Amino acid sequence: MGIVGDKGGGREVLFELTRIGNAVKVPAVDAKTGVDASIVGAPTMGEEMLKRNALRKLEYVLKRRAGE
Repeated sequence: MGIVGDKGGGREVLFELTRIGNAVKVPAVDAKTGVDASIVGAPTMGEEMLKRNALRKLEYVLKRRAGE
């Protein structure tokens, strides 16, 4: 499905949606730091929902790293 840029919270986030059997893997990568987080969901969730969930996880990971 390819890589798509998005401005999540003022930062550029790259997404790559990959169908694996009956699931879709969605890594979200912060373009500035290179930090990534991935989710796996059902294709029926839709691309926007999958990307939104991956973005939320990435934001969580970035906050955890900032607190270290």
